[in-house]
Amino acid sequence: MIPVSCFKGERVALFGLGGSGLVTAHALVAGGAKLTAFDDNPDSVAKAKAEGIPTGDFRETGLHFHAALVLSPGVPLTHPKPHWSVDLAKAANVPVIGDIELFCRERARIAPHSPFIAITGTNGKSTTTALVAHVLKHAGHDVQMGGNIGTAVLSLEPPAQGRIHVVECSSYQIDLAPGIKPSVGILLNLSPDHLDRHGTMDNYAAVKERLVAASDLAVIGMDDNYSAAIASFLEAKGHKLMRISNSGKLDDGVYLQDGRLIEAKNRSVSTVIDLRTAGSLRGDHNGQNGAAAYLACRAMGLTQQEIQAGFDSFPGLAHRMEQVGRAGKVLFVNDSKATNADAAAMALSSFERIYWIAGGLAKDGGITSLAKFFPRIAKAYLIGEAAPAFAAAIGGRIAFEISGTLDAAVRHAHEDARRDAASEPVVLLSPACASFDQFKNFEKRGDAFRDSVLALEGIGPVKAA
Repeated sequence: MIPVSCFKGERVALFGLGGSGLVTAHALVAGGAKLTAFDDNPDSVAKAKAEGIPTGDFRETGLHFHAALVLSPGVPLTHPKPHWSVDLAKAANVPVIGDIELFCRERARIAPHSPFIAITGTNGKSTTTALVAHVLKHAGHDVQMGGNIGTAVLSLEPPAQGRIHVVECSSYQIDLAPGIKPSVGILLNLSPDHLDRHGTMDNYAAVKERLVAASDLAVIGMDDNYSAAIASFLEAKGHKLMRISNSGKLDDGVYLQDGRLIEAKNRSVSTVIDLRTAGSLRGDHNGQNGAAAYLACRAMGLTQQEIQAGFDSFPGLAHRMEQVGRAGKVLFVNDSKATNADAAAMALSSFERIYWIAGGLAKDGGITSLAKFFPRIAKAYLIGEAAPAFAAAIGGRIAFEISGTLDAAVRHAHEDARRDAASEPVVLLSPACASFDQFKNFEKRGDAFRDSVLALEGIGPVKAA
């Protein structure tokens, strides 16, 4: 844990006692703050109180004479309207901040030059965060990974010289971190998301811009208009930045071409990384992730060879194009997080010969947009409530069966795939559906897929190509 000492002896209010909120509360208490914590959920307040956190409803007293309100990122700051705790803070002229800001203040206080890599973007930020951390660890560095990826940033080891913090930042977290100043700030891409919390796309983009604008080195994707405009704006102000792309050549930057990362610099062009040997980074969508990770790791002093070795050994994130195992030449891939057609398209575009497990609780639009990938699909195995509708959408264009359950789909797909003459037939769970008809969440669905695969005869670990 990182004790937060910057408010030692001062009154601090905290609202939001979920997972990261509890960690933040403990960190503030450990640092000597005079804390009052609260939540709209009485059970959360009771849990915090049982763990020794001072609690109280500060609606009764207001927030005058407090040094800060620490807000959990899930609590509305501005839209659709500010939470009542935010209104109280504004009335008392008290700053509203979050756990990323507390991390940044502690870093500035105890190890201001310790490496800090912050990653944001609408899509791909978790994969990029995990990839950067893995490559650095593989090269022997002391690495701490957390933030929006699932580990509260204040639960990590404290900043120290030579220790690298790799932190995924959501727009909510950036909005509560006015003092964020990464060594390397990465903005992968921007598309409409969380507009209920930011009001407009312009507001959303402006929040994301703060992270790269405050960084020593900005790494920015060029594959959408908003991110490209941010890059041009920062460059005009003299900011140090590098451009990345997975959809076209760059005169200066790193881009994807034919499965390789190409770096263009000072009118010279060279291949720096071969993504074709990194099994967990298949698909053009990983070009941006790989390019960003490459530049971040180079900024930390790694060689191309060290980065390539890290890419090749990267296991991927659970439930996101996760390579579960191999039976002979048949590869099993868990992409349970693909809960809609757009997400499933990324997986379907990444393999040439697919035995596709799909279905669950259907989303609007179904799978009609995936028709262009049907030539890659040897057979579909349909499960859950969506099975009849998906069968109708597929029609006579590809072979399919209604398997009903995930376990049956895995067994049947394995039997068919192992007889395929292709060099690498892939049994792919990429459901294009929510999980709630048969599973509590996509994680439980992915775990069930993994269990079914590992129960098959002849399953072994995946080895890099």
